[in-house]
Amino acid sequence: MSEPHTDAPATRPADPATEVFVSHRNLLFTVAYEMLGSAADAEDVLQETWLRWVGVDLAGVREPRAYLVRIVTRQALIRLRTLRRRKESYIGPWLPEPLLTSPDVAEDVELAESVSMAMLLVLETLGPTERAVFVLREVFDLGYDEIAEAVGKSRDAVRQIAHRARAHVAARRPRVPVSPAESQAALDAFRRALETGDLQGLVDRLAPDVVLLGDGGGVRQAVVRPIVGARKVARLLEAGRARVADAVSYEPVQVNGRPGLLVRIDGEIDSVVALRIDDGLITGLYIVRNPEKLSHIGHETTVTR
Repeated sequence: MSEPHTDAPATRPADPATEVFVSHRNLLFTVAYEMLGSAADAEDVLQETWLRWVGVDLAGVREPRAYLVRIVTRQALIRLRTLRRRKESYIGPWLPEPLLTSPDVAEDVELAESVSMAMLLVLETLGPTERAVFVLREVFDLGYDEIAEAVGKSRDAVRQIAHRARAHVAARRPRVPVSPAESQAALDAFRRALETGDLQGLVDRLAPDVVLLGDGGGVRQAVVRPIVGARKVARLLEAGRARVADAVSYEPVQVNGRPGLLVRIDGEIDSVVALRIDDGLITGLYIVRNPEKLSHIGHETTVTR
């Protein structure tokens, strides 16, 4: 039996298991995506969760939301091990799969930060269990008992893991939270400089220690190591723009809850650019060109807490 679609005709009555699953689907996707950094793998985890859910006796389930989160967490932990092996042979830097999100995601500051490319990269530095505990506790505010059941640890162990993960992330997250308006202003100035070939304008928008990462997955050309420094990054961006100046366009979009750019060449999607902004300057540029990671870019993806 395949996973239910949310666009089924309203006249067709759904069984209780399907109704419950569909009502929590966006939440479950968000949990899986934040644990994996991959929309495609998150969808696979949802499929596996559904297959297990339809075999459950609902009469014995007191809290369906908690039960489903537990299943999706366990399946995501299994998938994380596969992803780690895959990343070891990945060509060039690995970046999370970008999502187009709706403007209202940015209004939930905590959710927007949790799904941002910058935060997902921070979460990549955690071990699988630490990542699961952090996401469930800090993002979705689950109790320690619920998390303990989901990750197969004791309550005390989960509290210790949560403390370590919280300190680890705090040392690496953006220094000062940036408002949606500040993020948009920084993106607008950055885009204008790109479109006009204003090299100094680009330098002015970038932090002195800005880092650019590119992900082509060995399929599309991209930088194979981090580029550091405002002038180096600005020159690289301007050289790339100059090669396709008459064919390139930069469309402002919401990428993972933050302002970003959808880059088209001759009308075809070429890449997605996500930004990390600290103190009004761009400190991180994440350019995803791997076609396998752009399959969700044609439509908005709903993320929720």
